[in-house]
Amino acid sequence: MTYKEIQELLMKEMRLYHYPVAVKYFFDQAEVDHFKENAEFHIPLKAMTFCQWEIAARMKGQTVYSDRDGLGCGNAVYAFAWKELDENEIKGHAKYVVNMEQAEKFVKSKPRLPEGLLGIAVAPLGSIDGIFEPDTVHFYCDNMQAYHLAVDYAAATDTHPIRPNITMNSSACAGNVFSYMEQEFNMVPACSGSYNAGKTERGEINVMIPGKKFKKVVQRLCDRIELASSAITKPGDGFPGQDICKNCPLIIFKKEKK
Repeated sequence: MTYKEIQELLMKEMRLYHYPVAVKYFFDQAEVDHFKENAEFHIPLKAMTFCQWEIAARMKGQTVYSDRDGLGCGNAVYAFAWKELDENEIKGHAKYVVNMEQAEKFVKSKPRLPEGLLGIAVAPLGSIDGIFEPDTVHFYCDNMQAYHLAVDYAAATDTHPIRPNITMNSSACAGNVFSYMEQEFNMVPACSGSYNAGKTERGEINVMIPGKKFKKVVQRLCDRIELASSAITKPGDGFPGQDICKNCPLIIFKKEKK
């Protein structure tokens, strides 16, 4: 399947509200050149946060590319190894912790890319065919959509239990970095920054799947659809999250005979 076909499948079968976001970390200038020659993309007019870049991808269907100059979030700059650890980064975590020693320990324990990153692209999944392979696929989704993705990942990759990596902030930026570096599924709540700046809804949660394992998860979904339907909670039903009680004697419908 192409990524465009996969996006159409996921939007229909998972009832997604937003496009899945394909995230690409560019460490190779030749890959950057290929991307710029073949992609229709936007750049940040002003420096902003990584999760704000993703607003364009998931809500507007726009591909965004930026290097260090387009990133105005210190947490993300550190997560992408575009700066070394400094006092400002530690002080920026003061509101979360009991003292500054804990702040430094927590910052140092967050996921971080290796040095040498040239730029990042975030794009709606369906627009990347022939442009790049995703390093991660990031979903902004609800609880039941996240549950379905997690169960399919567990089955497709023989991974159980799944252990996400929750940090006190940097949910979108470091959450994707964790999934890429560890090549593991990640599921994290919105952080204060991604909630406010990234416009995450209160009922939404982040799911990140490493690109190299992503198509296995999609294949698992396709296999389940062939057997019954996309719904794990109620196989056979087309809605992944129907909340009618299984044995409810009242909410039952029958087909009218002509």
